[in-house]
Amino acid sequence: MIDSLLASIKTYAREGHLSEAFRSLSLIKLHASSSTSCDAVLHSISSLLASCTSHKSLPQGKQLHAQIIRLGLEQHPILVPKLVTFYLSFNSHGDAYIVVENSNVLHPLPWNLLISSYVKDELLNEALATYEQMVKRGIRPDCFTYPSVLKACGEKLDIGFGKEVHKSIDASCEWNLFVHNSLVSMYGKFGLVDVARQLFDIMPQRDTISWNSMISCYASKGMWNEAFELFGNLQMEGTEISIITWNTIAGGCLRVGNIKGALELLSQMRVGGIQLDSVAFSVGLSSSSHIGAIKLGKEMHGSAIRSCCDGYDNVRNALITMYSRCKDLRHAYTLFQSIEDRSIITWNSMISGYSHMDRAEEASFIFREMLCCGIEPNHVTIASILPLCARVANLQHGKEFHCYITKHVVFDDYLMLWNALVDMYARSGKKIERGEMTSHTKETSRGVKKKSPHKGTKGDELRMNLG
Repeated sequence: MIDSLLASIKTYAREGHLSEAFRSLSLIKLHASSSTSCDAVLHSISSLLASCTSHKSLPQGKQLHAQIIRLGLEQHPILVPKLVTFYLSFNSHGDAYIVVENSNVLHPLPWNLLISSYVKDELLNEALATYEQMVKRGIRPDCFTYPSVLKACGEKLDIGFGKEVHKSIDASCEWNLFVHNSLVSMYGKFGLVDVARQLFDIMPQRDTISWNSMISCYASKGMWNEAFELFGNLQMEGTEISIITWNTIAGGCLRVGNIKGALELLSQMRVGGIQLDSVAFSVGLSSSSHIGAIKLGKEMHGSAIRSCCDGYDNVRNALITMYSRCKDLRHAYTLFQSIEDRSIITWNSMISGYSHMDRAEEASFIFREMLCCGIEPNHVTIASILPLCARVANLQHGKEFHCYITKHVVFDDYLMLWNALVDMYARSGKKIERGEMTSHTKETSRGVKKKSPHKGTKGDELRMNLG
């Protein structure tokens, strides 16, 4: 009978029929003899807990936890990790922490689960504090503990803690690929590229993540020559290259102006059977923009649609820029209008497109529409428009933007904006304002902020001077 009830619990739990599973559990507790009771109940509860987790059944799971406590099984090494997993599936870190804190299980698994969840949810202080508590309790971290802890150190830029964990690894842990990859990544985030490279060079074996971590270290510091050289070594080794690495190197080629190299890499990806993702399409579209290759850009657009990547923000913004730079403003604006939830980058892409084609009226219209939608312009927005006002000698629009940035102190430290104003007034022949702007740019370049207790006062004063 007990075997039959156990089988029914597993079936009910698997199918999500929790009420029936709980009734079977009650029958097992009622009919099981003392010799078979513990194992039967334990396996039943274990199955039910897993079902509550997978079917997101919080009340039933808490009810089961209460039964576990009444039965005196809350310290059982099988149930503790399952309870932690159950509560973490609901992001209930507090309850999961209580389970771990009150357990006397010496295996690191429950602690690993909690630390990993903290890191995943960016609760980095809690992750490191839990690791410290784990060590103080005499529980030895393993190769599943360290990657999460090292990631937390890297995200927090806590070099001191990271180095202490590194010492602990050297002292207590056998070499492990996952841990070593995490060390390389952590030191890369610290900006200690030389240390990361030393660790990379001494690795007895490397996988895709190893190469990607080291290349990403170089990329984050703008050390593209080193990144390109390492990528060449990776290709010669014949190791499988992840799409992240392909995208990083293709993006690097674009950054250094090697448009041909970026496009060749994308071609190699396709030939190699790698499905381009939104990042790759963004690089390809940006490359097309730089060389004005609208035919190639349209091919990329078609591929993005077929790959269902045309809905990603970075691809849509790159498409707007590509069509704008290739002088197809009608297509760019159609794409812009089709986007309902526009980010600041989307607005900037459209404004930049009109500015690139010296379409001052349209650029100003989009700018005003942007303000009406409650989107605050940033320095990129203004930097796109002011040079346009200078090129077409549109002083009226230039005055409007001048007043806008004067009223918003967030733009005070962007010297390029004030230089653009100087250029605009210089081209229009306005001397008084040029003098004011030159004085301001000198102050800004010395790091001296304007003192304007009333944001509107300075703007009104400038409007009077410019009228």
